[in-house]
Amino acid sequence: MSITRRVFLKNGAIAIVGTSIVPAFLTRAIYAAETAAPGKKRLIVLFQRGAADGLNIVVPHGEQAYYAMRPNIAIPRQSVLDLDGFFGLHPSMSAFKPLWDQKHLAIVHAAGSPDNTRSHFDAQDYMESGTPGVKSTEDGWLNRALGGLKEPQASPFRAVAMGGAVPRTLAGSVPAVAMSDIRSFAVGGRGPAGNAASNTFEAMYEQSVDSVLHGTGNETFEAVKMLKSADPEKYTPAAGADYPRGRFGDSLRQVAQLVKANLGVEVAFADIGGWDHHVNEGSVQGQIANLTREFSQSIAAFWTDLGDLAEDTVIVTMSEFGRTARENGNRGTDHGHANVMFVLGGPVKGGKIYGRWPGLQAGQLYEGRDLAVTTDFRQVLSESLTRHLGTDNLQKVFPGFEKSSPKDFLKFLG
Repeated sequence: MSITRRVFLKNGAIAIVGTSIVPAFLTRAIYAAETAAPGKKRLIVLFQRGAADGLNIVVPHGEQAYYAMRPNIAIPRQSVLDLDGFFGLHPSMSAFKPLWDQKHLAIVHAAGSPDNTRSHFDAQDYMESGTPGVKSTEDGWLNRALGGLKEPQASPFRAVAMGGAVPRTLAGSVPAVAMSDIRSFAVGGRGPAGNAASNTFEAMYEQSVDSVLHGTGNETFEAVKMLKSADPEKYTPAAGADYPRGRFGDSLRQVAQLVKANLGVEVAFADIGGWDHHVNEGSVQGQIANLTREFSQSIAAFWTDLGDLAEDTVIVTMSEFGRTARENGNRGTDHGHANVMFVLGGPVKGGKIYGRWPGLQAGQLYEGRDLAVTTDFRQVLSESLTRHLGTDNLQKVFPGFEKSSPKDFLKFLG
């Protein structure tokens, strides 16, 4: 297949002019550009690796037991960014407050996996596979979800992960591309035997799959070519999109770049580590403050950067489990159970805390030590997939999960 048009970049997107033969692979790039306009729905999944302390992120400042169990690391009432009189944000998360006030941000507290493992490795594996307690699952829930959506001539950037390898969440039969940095890939111009490559756009890249891109076969080659068309060196975030320095902020900036370049991104994944605060977690200042600041500022910048495209985007955050309700002897917290999830997006009915709060009194704690799970994390993901992306077979995505039906939804999406 060829078309008699010429492709070039204009304002970060692929445009077409003139009358010149275009190689077949670029017709797929053109298709991606034409189908990535406003109205194309996207889901962004963000993983907080290390088990974030949900009780110090969205603080139940209206419950005295919280302060009784955390004499050194609790967030003082006068410092909390109040949300509804009972819950409030950690003060370092001020970037989230406007999103909450504008009703773009929803919170699901006491959410998590029903499996009671306290192993980081197992818990992350269960949440990324979408099958808690089952170690034999080969693919990830997000890959299965994509497999159920019809997408003819899909872009190689349909599923993107920021990192050195495709994460467990996106592992499976649907092709996904992982990259550490879209600015670092190289362009080769020599053939396999040192001879000059042929003078076609496609041949220029046959020998230049950089190590920062990880995919399979043709998907990776096409991704390299399309990235070159998007001219990653010249990207400038939108006004007001102030990404903090660090890997997480840089990952989200690059996801925004890919989305805005009309490369056909439908789902994207990024993660942020460092949440395993067994020692000196801190309170208003310290480790938890520094990390929640980076986390919230990065997401808020990403939201601003997307501009009008944010209206068709949903962002969901998750972590493998929470922390103990009581602080430990090292002014930190140990591996717990329930946690908090954030849902941000144009169709989100925000400005509200969803889920049932189980309480922190002694008789209400899970195994006498942790916040209890009252909302299965798969319920949050199911609603995001069904009401946003249009997934119609949740049993395939989350096999064995019986509450993944509309009647059980929290209804945080419009």
